[in-house]
Formats: sequence, C-alpha cells, structure tokens
Amino acid sequence: MKILAIGGSGGMGRFAVSAAQHFPQVEQIVVADLNLDSARSFAEQLNDKVCAIPLDVNDAAALGTAMQGMDVVVNTCGPFFRFGVPILQAAIDAQCHYLDICDDWEPTGAMLRLDQAAKTAGICATVGLGASPGVSNLLALLAMQELDHVANVYTGWDVGGAKPEAHSSQQGTNAAMLHGIEQMTGKVKIFRRGEYQLVKPLEPVTVAYPGLRPFKASIFGHPEAITFPHNYPKLQESMNLAHGGGIDSWQLKAIMRLVDWGVLSRARAASLLTWVERNSEVALQEQGSDGPPVMYGLAIGTKNDQAASVGVSFMGNAGEETEDSAIGMGAITGIPLACGIKMLADGSWREPGVFSPEAGHIEPRLFLSDVLEQLGQLAKLDSVAFSDNVVISRSW
Repeated sequence: MKILAIGGSGGMGRFAVSAAQHFPQVEQIVVADLNLDSARSFAEQLNDKVCAIPLDVNDAAALGTAMQGMDVVVNTCGPFFRFGVPILQAAIDAQCHYLDICDDWEPTGAMLRLDQAAKTAGICATVGLGASPGVSNLLALLAMQELDHVANVYTGWDVGGAKPEAHSSQQGTNAAMLHGIEQMTGKVKIFRRGEYQLVKPLEPVTVAYPGLRPFKASIFGHPEAITFPHNYPKLQESMNLAHGGGIDSWQLKAIMRLVDWGVLSRARAASLLTWVERNSEVALQEQGSDGPPVMYGLAIGTKNDQAASVGVSFMGNAGEETEDSAIGMGAITGIPLACGIKMLADGSWREPGVFSPEAGHIEPRLFLSDVLEQLGQLAKLDSVAFSDNVVISRSW
C-alpha cells in the first residue's frame, strides 16, 4: 500500500507516519508538505519506506499529481475549514482511500455530503479519526451500546491537556489555535430537541456524569455534535463539551467577543492565545475520583425501561509522565490515524462511502485496544489493556 501523507511532518501527522512505517502492508509513505525542508528532515529520521515531496495544497493540479499512484491519502493539513473538502474531493477524483483528523464541524458536514461521490468512485473515507473527534466518538459509541434506548449523546474533553506540539512543520499562526478560535466564535451547530441548531459557543452546560459530582463544561464547536445525529437520527440531543484549561475564563470570553465584534482578527487572536499558552502554566483539573475525565463519551437514555446513563472515559491508567514518555496531543491524535491506516491496509475497511468514526464500520473495543497498544510503544503505561485504560461508569 502506498500512502500520501499530507502535512505528515506536522505535530499530528508525524506520529501517524512514524507508526505506519512499521506496518508490513505499507510499501511507501510520501510525506507531502509546503515546508520541504521540514518534511525531508523528518523523512530522513525514518526507514527507507518514507520520502518527502513539496506540496502546496492550494495548487489543485499539484495536489492531483501527488495523488497519482497512491492507494491512501492521509490528511493532517489544517485548518480543516479551509482544506478538508478540497483534499477529500481530490482523493475521490484520484480514487484514493482517505483518512483525516478533521475537527471542524462545517467541513465535516460538507464531506459527509460527498458520500455518494465516494461510493461511485469505490473509495472508503473516514473523517475525524484523531482524538476528538475520533477516540471520543468511539467512547460515546461504547456508552450507547450499553443502553436499550439512547436520547442524548455528549463527547467531552479537558482543554488543559490540548497543548501544542514542540515539533511542527508550520510557519506562522498555529492551525490548531486557528481551529479553536473558529469554534469559539460566531455560531456553532449542535443538536437539541431533535433538530440542528446554531448557538453561541461557550454556553455553559452542567454535566451529570455517572459516579461523579455534576461539573461545569462549555459548548465547543466540533464534528461529534453533528455526526451522531447524522448516523443515529432518533437522538434528541448531541453536543461536544469542553472543560478545564480556562475554557470558562472571562479573559478567553473577552478575546472571543473582540473577535465577534471585528476588533480583533482571528489570526491575531490565535497568535495571542498561542503566546499565552506557550508562556503560562494552566493547571489541569484534578483527575481524582470525583474530577471530570480527561476525555469521555456520555450517553443518556433507558435501560430495562428505567432512566439510565453511561459514561466511558479514556486513559484512566496512564503511567507517570516524563519528558520522554508523556502522551501529548500529537500522539493521541496521530496514533488513531495510524490505526486507521492499518485497518485500510489489512482490508478491514473497504466499504465505499464517507464515514465518521461512530458510523458502524469501526468496532470500538478492537480499535481502541489497537490504539492503546501503539501508544504503549511511545509512553510508559502501567498497562495497555483495554480494561485498565477505558473506564465504563454506569448509573445503575
């Protein structure tokens, strides 16, 4: 299998490429990046399956040429509200299977609408296969599978853990921070009372997580909120929630308001927040017995005709973090993408269409077990066993 890794030397993509180089089914990985020096330097650290080419994804002709002869396009080039749809469309045109870590709700909806085009081309595309979305979707799917009837689904995560990676091919404004600004300003789409709604982001929500004291979170624009009702239309409510990391601070809300008023550009706000994040220490919320999970899926509905809820959280048993063993956002985002490459390579996923992670083509326990095994090769985990790292909390 030949892979085109767009943005593959960036903070997220490098983890996917580093893992995938060892898969026996992978014949070649072409790391494509606007910053050729960064891509070449990264490729030279890996085995001889990996090479580098320059690529400007704004050049449609060059994008199409780069995909010729490839089997899979792996896209980690953000921000996805700019690059998600055109790169997926190019992959469909080139008849390449496709994976990405798209974390913007607007292009996700547009990419799901390319489902018929993907089916006609015979390609399998999975969008949002990172941490959140990605792992978060599968946690929520596991929670849903515990109930007889599901009314509400929530995915959530601790913003304090979303630190920028030290290694990146990006120059200038950080794409992840631009994404954050985009999802905390204007209006974002959620699913409430059985219909899609556009609401102001950062709206406070009280989370009733089984076994924990209720905690405060904020609505954050993300694909999970729209993909779950897309796949499970009988749902009544679906939201993505964020907590910790100063998400509810007046300073952050003031900056977002200045963006909404046109006083501060998104790029300027992103640069400001990137500087603040890199030069300040924001304490993570306590992850004790009654603290919010770092990442979770929550389903509310009924079990045996009784009201019930199930929360499923991830990485509850990570080992002590050191500089060499800590699992950052790059790893927890890039490793699920690598596991997706493995599934495509071994033929587990070949049904044509455009899918989000919870659509049904991924068996969540199997996939998360593979993610844990790969993460265990990067960091000191007390255990890589599913039961030690995925915690299921039930209300009954």
